[in-house]
Amino acid sequence: MAGFLARRFFALILVVFAVSLVTFAISHLAPGDPARLIAGPRASPAQLAEIRDELGLDRSIAYQYGVYVSHSLRGDLGKSIVTGRPVLGEIALRVPATLELMLSALLVSLAIGIPLGVAAALMQNRILDHAIRGFSAMSVSIPAFWLAPLLILLFYGVLGMFPASGRLDLEPPATITGFLLIDSLLAGDLQAFADAAAHLVLPVATLSLLDMGAIARLVRGQMIEVLAEDYVRTARASGLPERVVIIRHALRNSLIPLVTVLGMSLAQLLYGSVVIESLFGWPGTGSYVVNAIFALDFPVIMGFTVLVSTAYVVINLLVDIIYMMLDPRIQAAT
Repeated sequence: MAGFLARRFFALILVVFAVSLVTFAISHLAPGDPARLIAGPRASPAQLAEIRDELGLDRSIAYQYGVYVSHSLRGDLGKSIVTGRPVLGEIALRVPATLELMLSALLVSLAIGIPLGVAAALMQNRILDHAIRGFSAMSVSIPAFWLAPLLILLFYGVLGMFPASGRLDLEPPATITGFLLIDSLLAGDLQAFADAAAHLVLPVATLSLLDMGAIARLVRGQMIEVLAEDYVRTARASGLPERVVIIRHALRNSLIPLVTVLGMSLAQLLYGSVVIESLFGWPGTGSYVVNAIFALDFPVIMGFTVLVSTAYVVINLLVDIIYMMLDPRIQAAT
């Protein structure tokens, strides 16, 4: 176990180092002059030279990368070219909005996808199973950039039921957690809570519809395999209620592969959905990095990429550890 964790931790360092190196190289190969972006189009050559000296842009690429790595290890990801504020602070301001959206979508996807998968497995090759499989195939095939405008057109443009952009139309409650739903409840502002919930409906519906089909298919396949196992037949033969057999014995063991899907979903929580946040005007990290790309804000792009890659590798490591806890055979193999 210790050897496995040591190998994975070493691999984590290598992956983050490689991502930072590639991102740094791309940012310097991309067209555009950061000094010109900071100083403006009317800056004199002397002003540009001063900015390049201040940022170290007149030094070698190797020196600049060494400085970048040194600062990153101390938690300093640089300053945004556009706003002049620290990148880490800029990202931290937008993380709660992304987490609120992505966690809500993940919970809805699990709450609907798992029961659909179980129902399809129990009704294998029947009408309900075919309907759920058809829905799952459609769910994983629909592109987000098509589904989101469709929902906006229907529920905002035609029916006028839900808002189409932003997080809140009213005065926001005092920031405690950064999650508008929680902060509005803590402040006792039910009007703000209802407004924040209404703004969540369409982006959450889009994200959950795209994910629940994959979850349902995975759970269905695993449930069909588990229901054919000897221990499930034994549990039924011993007279246990069918509900206990399905939930305690079959479903519990069939959800183990879902840990991988959840791990990837949790990693995605950090950067959210770039397409969804942009289409719904959601002020999260996804839309923030899109704006940074259009503005050639290289410190933001690089810092964001390193943070996301680190999150992915760390969560992959946690998924492997959970796998070993759930299945001792995996631990023995390592």
